[in-house]
Amino acid sequence: MKTFEGSMTALATPFRQGAFDEGAYRALIRQQLAGGTSGLIPMGTTGEAVTMSAEERQLAIRVAVDEAAGRAPVVAGAGSNSTSETIAGVRLARDVGADGALLVTPFYNKPTQAGLVEHYKAVARAHPGFPIIVYNVPGRTGVDLLPETVLRLCDVPEVVAIKEATGSMPRAVDLVEKCGDRLTLLSGDDFTVLPFIACGGKGVISVSSNVAPRMMADLVAAARAGRFEQARALQVRMNELHRLLFVESSPIPVKWALHALGLFGPEVRLPLVPMTEPNARKLEAELRKLGLVQG
Repeated sequence: MKTFEGSMTALATPFRQGAFDEGAYRALIRQQLAGGTSGLIPMGTTGEAVTMSAEERQLAIRVAVDEAAGRAPVVAGAGSNSTSETIAGVRLARDVGADGALLVTPFYNKPTQAGLVEHYKAVARAHPGFPIIVYNVPGRTGVDLLPETVLRLCDVPEVVAIKEATGSMPRAVDLVEKCGDRLTLLSGDDFTVLPFIACGGKGVISVSSNVAPRMMADLVAAARAGRFEQARALQVRMNELHRLLFVESSPIPVKWALHALGLFGPEVRLPLVPMTEPNARKLEAELRKLGLVQG
């Protein structure tokens, strides 16, 4: 079984005139692998999976698997607010060779903690032996996967990791206290990568690494090696970039940044709309300051 650690990227999805742009997606993935990214996460929040068809999602995952060619694990976003749809989404990902599934807690329904446990157990029963990374992002889903519940999920062999996106260091410590080394802890918050790793995390699933893969990979490597002065300098250097990449609903800003880098257009699908001009100017200035855009 592959390990899911280090600097992993929640891939943005390029569109051209409303359709999935496969060529641009392949170019983004090549840029990621060349920049030291250790894992690819297609069809997560950043990938706008919620506005893509099942066929489009499967194609994007297939492309990621093909481009990775075994050099980095591919963990496909396959979560839904429906358990049966989640099971079907994991099947789509498995069928094209994904190495695991990233499963957000069911959104909108507001399940109880007991319901969350049963949701993940049902997916695991349907896909025995297939690695699952549970994804806790209460700001998006309206439900918080509590540490006591994560401990219960440790009894499910398929659950191998958690993407914890609360940005809370006490939460990270609570997870280590309860789960020890049983689960790999991954940050889902670019602003707190260094402190999260210092608290026991093994890496990040990042939005900012779409734009600055080498910088994020270096930050994670330095933090994991205990080179905290170097890691702190990188965390601080990237702080304004993180702010601007979340100044409007993600992935609006990151897609604009990738457009500025010449990788693909800034097109998003409704109900998202393109980045406002004042924020776009600020983001472009920061990309130039960091040396990511020349001129």
